[in-house]
Amino acid sequence: MSFWQTHRVLVTGGGGFVGTHLVRRLCALGCASIAAPRKAEYDLRDLDAVIRLYKDTQPTIVIHLASVVGGIGANRARPAEFFYDNLIMGTQLLDQAWRFGVPKFVAIGTVCAYPKFAAVPFREDDLWSGYPEETNAPYGLAKKMMLVQSQAYRQQYGYNSIFLLPVNLYGPGDNFDPGTSHVIPALIKKCVEAVEQGADRIEVWGDGTPTREFLYVEDAVEAILLAGERYDSSDPVNIGSGEEISIADLTRCVAAVAGFKGRIEFDTSKPNGQPRRKLDTSRARERFGFESKTTFAEGLKRTVDWYLTTRRP
Repeated sequence: MSFWQTHRVLVTGGGGFVGTHLVRRLCALGCASIAAPRKAEYDLRDLDAVIRLYKDTQPTIVIHLASVVGGIGANRARPAEFFYDNLIMGTQLLDQAWRFGVPKFVAIGTVCAYPKFAAVPFREDDLWSGYPEETNAPYGLAKKMMLVQSQAYRQQYGYNSIFLLPVNLYGPGDNFDPGTSHVIPALIKKCVEAVEQGADRIEVWGDGTPTREFLYVEDAVEAILLAGERYDSSDPVNIGSGEEISIADLTRCVAAVAGFKGRIEFDTSKPNGQPRRKLDTSRARERFGFESKTTFAEGLKRTVDWYLTTRRP
């Protein structure tokens, strides 16, 4: 039998971007039971709701994906909300998982937890070598507290919780809301609309020099499931592709796939965000056998095609 056929899995954020793909994959693997509750049913900021959730679902594995998340603009506009909501959800969910005797908790962190000027490629041992990039520090630090909690609960209680650090994710089903989206869906939306409207230019935040690493969402799901099945340590683990691209080159790639041939202008009055992001992914390969499989060109084409076929007119 498949490992997942023997488990009842609670996926917080199961209706979100990554959660939707994860639930679909668990179904394909024949998972014994999958709970993917919505916020309207269980507000994870409310301790009573978290307790009720564990009583109702009785999971054997929790995968905590739920988060308040967004791009640079959203992080700058709502730093208190990004800090408090993410901190309180993670803290309560992990603590109650231990109290209810849930055998395993999979905490999903963020690359935003890394210091602004961490040595490249980012290694897990460098997580505490400095302060995160200012525009997303509240979000990154709130998520990183799950690592501290995971290690503390393992040390004192022997609790099996793990902490994964995914890089920027993208793919079909991503958030294309211009107020909260990340860079790839934001650029896809801009380029597609520019083509449709006959515009001869698009504007991009920053100067185009920062670099980012991206991981296709289905690869991220495979990493989470491999770690859930095989990994038992509170040492943090990077989840990424190991490939780095500048925002300027990324914009040109998106424009080419979307068919936009106009001018790209960079608004240097807007923030760049972290200067570079590229992960050392050797720990994931060594400890539970994960390596990304989807090339960036292939993943980007699938994402643009999905947007063109499913978006509202």
